[in-house]
Amino acid sequence: MIEINKILIPTDFSEPSQAATQYAVELARKFDAQLHLLNVIEDPVVYMPMFESYALPPKEDFENFAKTRLENWILDEDKEGLDLVTHWVHGNPFVDILKYAKKEDVDVIVVGTHGRSFTAHLLLGSVAEKVVRKAPCPVLTVRPKGHQFIHPAQD
Repeated sequence: MIEINKILIPTDFSEPSQAATQYAVELARKFDAQLHLLNVIEDPVVYMPMFESYALPPKEDFENFAKTRLENWILDEDKEGLDLVTHWVHGNPFVDILKYAKKEDVDVIVVGTHGRSFTAHLLLGSVAEKVVRKAPCPVLTVRPKGHQFIHPAQD
């Protein structure tokens, strides 16, 4: 018998993360599992070096945004009866998702995937793919309805 006591949902507050959250909430209900909602706050300069010459919002603004979004990510009526833990951390999504999963001894990670085209995948990489390859537990990947993977021959 499969036993699931802790479920981790890493979220970047995107549509794929919302789809993954729906699956995770249902799994948590079926297994009476604790649900861990995690947001990894990335340094925006990593993706937009042009900001180096402009003042960025203070670190606290990113933290307050993450805290507020995490608290409101799951609708109140869907939270009822759930054992929900929210957490945010500054860092690298792939690395910090794995660290959190190990530290909290989660049983399954439910992660959204963007279903990018093959070319975009090669250029940008995939947090979900890296998590699947290195996770200390099973990983369920969820792509929102209507999002399709575009095969390299069709790209």
